[in-house]
Amino acid sequence: MSRWAERAALPAAVVATIATLSVVFYYPVGSVFVEAVLESGRLTADPLLDILSDPFYTGVAHHLFVDPLGIPAGVLDWITSGFPSVALGRFGFTAYQAALSTVASVALGLPGAYVLARYDFRGRRMLKSLTIVPFVLPSIMVAVGFLAMFGRAGLLNDLLGSVGLGPIELLFTLKIIVLAHAFYNAPLVTRLVTTAWESVDRRQVESARAMGASPLAAFRDVVLPAILPSLLTAALLTFVFTFMSFPIVLALGGLRHATVEVWIYARVQALDLGEAATLATLETVLSLVLTYLYLRYEARQRSTSGAGQSLLRKPLTIGWQTLRSPTRLAIFAYGIVAAVVFVGPLLSLLIESVTAPDGSFTTAYYEFLFAQQAASAVGTTKPLPAIVNSIVYGLGTLALAVPMGIVVAMLAVRGGRGSRLAEALLTAPLAVSGIIVGLGLLQTMVFGTVLFGYRLTAAGPIAIIFAHAAAAYPFVTRNVAPALGGLDSRYRDAARSLGATRLRALLEIELPLIGAAVLAGAAFAFAISVGEFDSTVLLAEGVDSYTMPVALERYVNNRSLGPNLGPATAMGTVLLFVTGLSFVVIDRLGGRWEP
Repeated sequence: MSRWAERAALPAAVVATIATLSVVFYYPVGSVFVEAVLESGRLTADPLLDILSDPFYTGVAHHLFVDPLGIPAGVLDWITSGFPSVALGRFGFTAYQAALSTVASVALGLPGAYVLARYDFRGRRMLKSLTIVPFVLPSIMVAVGFLAMFGRAGLLNDLLGSVGLGPIELLFTLKIIVLAHAFYNAPLVTRLVTTAWESVDRRQVESARAMGASPLAAFRDVVLPAILPSLLTAALLTFVFTFMSFPIVLALGGLRHATVEVWIYARVQALDLGEAATLATLETVLSLVLTYLYLRYEARQRSTSGAGQSLLRKPLTIGWQTLRSPTRLAIFAYGIVAAVVFVGPLLSLLIESVTAPDGSFTTAYYEFLFAQQAASAVGTTKPLPAIVNSIVYGLGTLALAVPMGIVVAMLAVRGGRGSRLAEALLTAPLAVSGIIVGLGLLQTMVFGTVLFGYRLTAAGPIAIIFAHAAAAYPFVTRNVAPALGGLDSRYRDAARSLGATRLRALLEIELPLIGAAVLAGAAFAFAISVGEFDSTVLLAEGVDSYTMPVALERYVNNRSLGPNLGPATAMGTVLLFVTGLSFVVIDRLGGRWEP
């Protein structure tokens, strides 16, 4: 390669990344927004106002757009009905369940952060590494796990029935949605707050205690201000994630508890693409505002963080002495609750996949999967194509997401004017739901785009890979950027002083030194692709390009199987095995992603 070509390679890579993002993300998502403000080729806000003035979507707030001075009588309906979506509408209910989910996630995750930051015990490092599990577990699989555990014929009710207690009805309630969201996001709270708690300077706490402060006062004046930014960023990020939640609400809440995201999917299913586009536009505006607030809090946290001597961790053992220590007794009780919430659904998935309705051991559900594979009927969802498709799409995602993530990471650590704005624009997929990306790709690629008089189309599998790459590359960036920024600049400067171009220094010096971070980012990208459901369920409709999560959802909704979740739990176990391997790779390579 000539020296001129080497010099032009990195700018060309940036241009290629922007061009790729324009095709796989900005243009499809932009087309959804345009459809929401265009009517017969005329720019108008009528579709947006129609949604905002409809009490079904905005509840009591629709008075602000219809009759700002009117009395919001819906408040009385809410109080008397006891069902919040009556007065809140779909947008209000979406925010309401996200707020409840955030509170539950903080309540479940904060004690875990305290235990990991303040105590030392066997398995602590492994337990801390497990906090990245939610980022590699497909949400539809977790939903099936909750169905297997909390369903009427689930593991929990089986255990309660064995001791003569009545069944607990949690399915299709707000409670199970909030609980499932806490399963996903409490580890996020734990991970972020633990990192902040471990960075508290021990000397400041000791100084406060030496000046007469009680342990509680020292915590309030020294520790709490240090961990509060991380707690706020975790809470805000949890709110964003649960606001845009889709498979959990779809499987566990149904249309009665439908969020905006679920209703967008329902509108697409009904081929009402115009209303779906309008809802998607409003939702994305809200999520972008929330993501902007998150980035502001994250920037404040980074700017105020400092180095110091970490707090000393106390040894933690569980034994008979636990009963004499209120603190250790509380930690033990928290461990039981955490085990039920985090381990219970996955364990239930495994147990139910080999348990017959009468409680005996069976392999019938796995035999059903093999029977499906051998079936010749049109429209049969077969497990082997789903597995193969998931792996192929994962490899295709790697081919796009890893180079794009590295390029964006370089822009992020380079600094300079506009680098922060460029990073925000290039990581925008984190703020846009998969349903909206899938809807945009469905309209612009699968249905086709007319360019110079020709209709250009892309097959479903290509669109799926594009959607997965858009979702995965920010995670590559989040792994690579800290490692790249932490490199000693003298390595690069020495290479440049010896005549190496910026590209050669990157390829031969920097990337080999951060190889573990690149591989961990690639493992994240592959795991996200394998478990991605939101966009895939739209793009795989009616074709043979379904993946394991889509096949799992089809088994759950297969009415011919009745209420039996057995085939779905068997397929979920296969999916758990594949994503579990991805987690092992991430853990071994030292995954460093921090939200």
